[in-house]
Amino acid sequence: MDPSIESAKEITLTPTVVVEPVKRHTRAQLALAFGVAGISDVLSHFVTFAPPFEWALDLATAFALFLILGRRRALLLGLVAEAIPGMGLFPFWILVVVSIILYDGIKKPPRT
Repeated sequence: MDPSIESAKEITLTPTVVVEPVKRHTRAQLALAFGVAGISDVLSHFVTFAPPFEWALDLATAFALFLILGRRRALLLGLVAEAIPGMGLFPFWILVVVSIILYDGIKKPPRT
């Protein structure tokens, strides 16, 4: 065996990037978000023919979900989708809450 090769050397690896734990929403927050989204989607069927009321409902829903879930890009996308005429028939707010839950379950790679 070659004497210049050291085989008993210890190698210690230290992380260079500190990964913060993912902040998850509580069950109460998620239940409240689903309730707000569900009520908004049901009420939107009744105010479809009165656009100012529908816009007010969508803005109030987006603001309430913003307070419950925090700043999320999906809330803005849901607001844009609800602003398209005729698209209020689909339960977009419930889909937005589901997408936020699913997206929060995905671990993001650390930034270098």
